[in-house]
Amino acid sequence: MSEPIWNKFLTERDKTVFATSGYGARGGFGKRPALLVIDVNYAFCDERPMPILESIKRWRNSCGEDAWVAMPYLKLLIEKCHDKGVPVIYTTGVRREDNWDSGSWLWKNGRSDEDTAAKPATNVDGNEIVAEIAPGPKDIVVLKQKPSGFFGTNMASYLTLLGCDSVIVTGTTTSGCVRATVLDAFSLNYRIALAEEGCFDRSQASHAINLCDMNAKYADVVKTSEALEFLDQLPSNMFDLPKGAAAPAPRPKLAANFDERRLCRRAG
Repeated sequence: MSEPIWNKFLTERDKTVFATSGYGARGGFGKRPALLVIDVNYAFCDERPMPILESIKRWRNSCGEDAWVAMPYLKLLIEKCHDKGVPVIYTTGVRREDNWDSGSWLWKNGRSDEDTAAKPATNVDGNEIVAEIAPGPKDIVVLKQKPSGFFGTNMASYLTLLGCDSVIVTGTTTSGCVRATVLDAFSLNYRIALAEEGCFDRSQASHAINLCDMNAKYADVVKTSEALEFLDQLPSNMFDLPKGAAAPAPRPKLAANFDERRLCRRAG
């Protein structure tokens, strides 16, 4: 069995602490899961696989080629959930045209002004979910403005409506919006699994260490193959999903000149 991805970043002291402290126990999948796909949009992935140092010239939040390494795993999980009738909930971001509601996002990045600048030459909306894993008519899309998929959104109420007791989390960034979503899910007493290959980050060290920390305290980091095996064992069609006619995505009340189709290039 291969070592955890984070082991190469840990000191011997760290490994001993984790081995003796009791952290990292297995929490389990739960009985009624939803699959969460966090912020897998063009702003984080680019329109095609590109080396990250090239990609971030176009999309400052891009995770480069690591996003596209994750894409086949995401497709497998989404397709399995569709086949079994398990809820798939996506998140992505939304902003006013003038970017006023970006708020604290403006404080920690020197390229924040690009969020109100012209789009790249391809005229792609950064918050559009990547076409390769685009939501289907029975899927749910949650729009957010802060890292967690729960903060200021209907996520918790949707999970209540669906009768979910657990979530399988994927997406990006592992150290940012994925972690924030996991912590809120943990605080709400959901069982949480992270599909390791379905998560990605612009920093490979941050990706590994945050997986380590979440596995120690908040979630089970599992191989995608294990998550697929678990989903395959569930009874089919346990959930009352949307009937296939997707409602218009909710929008905040914005300035009168706001272009309803424009979403921000950053979600977390």
